[in-house]
Amino acid sequence: MKKRRFNYPLNRLVTVMLLSLLVFGACKSKKKVVEAAPEPEPVEEPAPEPKEEKPAEPTAEEVAVGKLEGYFNSIANANNTQSANNTIREALGLFSNQNTPVLIVIHEESGIKDYDEPTTIEKYLHYLKDTKKNLNFVSDIRMDGSGKVTELELRRR
Repeated sequence: MKKRRFNYPLNRLVTVMLLSLLVFGACKSKKKVVEAAPEPEPVEEPAPEPKEEKPAEPTAEEVAVGKLEGYFNSIANANNTQSANNTIREALGLFSNQNTPVLIVIHEESGIKDYDEPTTIEKYLHYLKDTKKNLNFVSDIRMDGSGKVTELELRRR
């Protein structure tokens, strides 16, 4: 004859405890999952940008400065003298004449500028070709009504 083990009080107690642990354990884990999930934050839609504002177009001076910086770097980094000479010819087209003054600021204090010996753009471009170093950047530029550069001021980097 088979004896049922469930009839013993200790076995019943252990079985009931295991079942209740499983039931309560499952409930707690569901709560943790629900509590752990963060509530979605309300997303604020960005205000529509006004369509009337357009990006500011660069001025003629800014365009000329960009071109000049490119020419200066090309001349200083040219592989041979022929390509440097071609770039010099192109760059001279931006100036009113080949004798356009180039001033290089060597020191400034209290708004008073000290300049290196004045030179011309043609001499400066050939200097870049010979030294293969572009140590200056354009700090000021003056242009005439036709868009040609009439004076150039440079500074050390």
